[in-house]
Amino acid sequence: MKVLVPKRCCFGQITFLIKPNTKTFTSFKSVETTSTTHSAKIVPISQIVQWNKSIANFMKNGNYQSALCLFNSMNQRTVVSWNTMMSGYLYNGKFDKARKMFDEMPERDLVSWNIMVSGCVKSKNLGAARVLFDQMPVRDVVSWNVMLSAYAQNGMVDEARRVFEMMPVKNEISWNGMLAAYVGNGMIEEARRLFDCRSSWEVVSWNCLMGGFLKNKRLDEARWVFDRIPVKDLVSWNTIISCYAQTGMLDEAMKLFEESPVKDVFTWTAIVSGHVQNDMLDDARRIFDEMPEKNVVSFNSMITGYAKSNRMDLARELFEAMPSRNTSSWNTMITGYAQNGDIEHARNLFDKMPYRDCISWAAIIAGYAQSGNSDEALQIFIEMQRGGERLNRSASTTVLSTCANIASLELGKQIHGCLYKSGFVSGGIVGNAVLAMYCKCGCIDEAHCVFEEIRERDVVTWNTLIHGYARYGFSRKALELFETMKKDRFKPDDITMVGVLSACSHTGLVDRGTEYFYSMGREYGIIANSKHYSCMIDLLGRAGRLDDAENLLKDMPFEADAATWGALLGASRIHGNTKLGEKAAQMVLAKEPWNAGMYILLSNLYAASGRWGEVRMMRLKMRDTGIKKVPGYSWIEVQNRTHVFTVGDSAHPQSGRIYVFLEDLYLRMQREGYVTSTKLVLHDVDEEEKVQMLKHHSEKLAVAFGILNIPDGRPIRVIKNLRVCEDCHTVMKFISRIEGRVIILRDNNRFHHFNNGVCTCGDYW
Repeated sequence: MKVLVPKRCCFGQITFLIKPNTKTFTSFKSVETTSTTHSAKIVPISQIVQWNKSIANFMKNGNYQSALCLFNSMNQRTVVSWNTMMSGYLYNGKFDKARKMFDEMPERDLVSWNIMVSGCVKSKNLGAARVLFDQMPVRDVVSWNVMLSAYAQNGMVDEARRVFEMMPVKNEISWNGMLAAYVGNGMIEEARRLFDCRSSWEVVSWNCLMGGFLKNKRLDEARWVFDRIPVKDLVSWNTIISCYAQTGMLDEAMKLFEESPVKDVFTWTAIVSGHVQNDMLDDARRIFDEMPEKNVVSFNSMITGYAKSNRMDLARELFEAMPSRNTSSWNTMITGYAQNGDIEHARNLFDKMPYRDCISWAAIIAGYAQSGNSDEALQIFIEMQRGGERLNRSASTTVLSTCANIASLELGKQIHGCLYKSGFVSGGIVGNAVLAMYCKCGCIDEAHCVFEEIRERDVVTWNTLIHGYARYGFSRKALELFETMKKDRFKPDDITMVGVLSACSHTGLVDRGTEYFYSMGREYGIIANSKHYSCMIDLLGRAGRLDDAENLLKDMPFEADAATWGALLGASRIHGNTKLGEKAAQMVLAKEPWNAGMYILLSNLYAASGRWGEVRMMRLKMRDTGIKKVPGYSWIEVQNRTHVFTVGDSAHPQSGRIYVFLEDLYLRMQREGYVTSTKLVLHDVDEEEKVQMLKHHSEKLAVAFGILNIPDGRPIRVIKNLRVCEDCHTVMKFISRIEGRVIILRDNNRFHHFNNGVCTCGDYW
């Protein structure tokens, strides 16, 4: 009798011993429906081993049908033959066939059980794996490690710990598995205690613990582990160097880099990436040029740095020099061009890409949307869908954010629909992005519905809807939501309180806003920042309490920024306090001399007081310093196309029809009591010219176009880049009542929701 040596067979991650059975071989039926009776002639063991090897080769190549045919033709089989078939089925994703094979085996060994338990784990059926594990007549350390790993990888750390404690024998895999379970699930203190229970650990274990501390941003403790590793390997050095580089501690990263006894391309790339992330591009390029070997990640890191700093010429130079590129290389260039406003170059690269992924599509869609070409963005999105490409979480968030910024509701709705089908909207960053999109597009009811559907809410979820209600003028709902947030045990942060104070400011809730402001530190440990002070100064100023607003600004624990002084200037304009307005404007212009908005506010303040000489002086100063007034424009989305209007616009194909309709509207409004607010025209012209100047503001043209082209029953949604004027606000109220239409107007500060002659702002904005 020959001595049969166990051999090892491996399919993917399932490894088992091929151990020929030394018992007398018996004949048995095939596992398939066709039964075959074999003769009792003894087959040499060498022949069976050869058959088993052939079955294994067939399975590795995905040809499980040929493996089955060979298996069925075998006169005699060992338990290894069955194990090989079972393991091969699992390797090819045929769990049901593997389980049937296991159930029909005439004889099982320990390997058979281990294979099937591993198969259940791989198929995400931990319950079935545990049932089989409990039924095993004999277990070895491999059996226990399979269950330990299964629980650990699925976040069931307590179950993994119970298995670990019950193990009669533990090996390195067992200890490392439990350590990795703690580290992978953020239980770093438990990992440390486990580590302290044992004196001898492999370097991979030390690296695992160090990585856990780094993941939890506990750099000092990670360094403590690194310094005590008995024999450091390349991973040890690369891990600690990368961490120091990524956290901006480049001096220490460079010191370790120099001390490292061996460096590979990943070590060099970590240093390059660290300098790139800290905006030290020239140093990064010097190190990049010194690299003895570069890979695609090295190139991509430098290209990303150049793209973010708007040095696309250097990014393109490196891109062209790359010996090989991956999809990320192309995506970085496309994103760089798009974010720097060069959509033509971005599209050119997009069209040349050898392969596109969801990031590629998202980058070009976002590029077109950011450049104001939402029509093309929508067309590319449709093309992407037709091509079968799906947005992932990261890419969809990018596109949704873009839709929110430009209020591209139709595109946002389509993306939401795709994400809903994919189950991505239940929570996390995607759910929050969908919520923000509806809030910024003026669909506050839809936003509330999305909020209710999000099961995994975080503080960002609550903040988004609170800010949405605040901007919409629904202060009571915003504050009710804030109270509900606290009841649900979510701790408010500084952004939450900006939303709460904004809600009070938009509706003049001075006492309540003051109470919230002074309770932030006491109740939530939030130190008021410049945004909180700006909200309070705006709240007090709009309510006419200018002295209180100025005193609060003086009492700030830090120097007021331009936005804070701007809030005081805005309040001064509303209440006609020219002296205080001048002071505030001078402070803003000293900090931001390029701020055209402040020149305009001060000029308007002078004009409202009839001080036309000062108005002309401000305009001359703007001309001499090269500062230009930002032109006002409004846009509206109709049938998936965005239509943009400027004041007195005559370029639109429907201009004639729009102006005729507006003239008719004005006649009907005048019969209803409308009077043009000519005092708002801050130009030294006669009354008739003032009326004409007001009549054709961009938002009025956009609303008229919307009424003419959007079916009854659907709201008219208009976006304006500047604040809406008082006359336009009055006109919108009249139009909403006369035409029986809901008008939603978003300016650069808030939403106005007009319905039946009433606005949600309560005429307080």
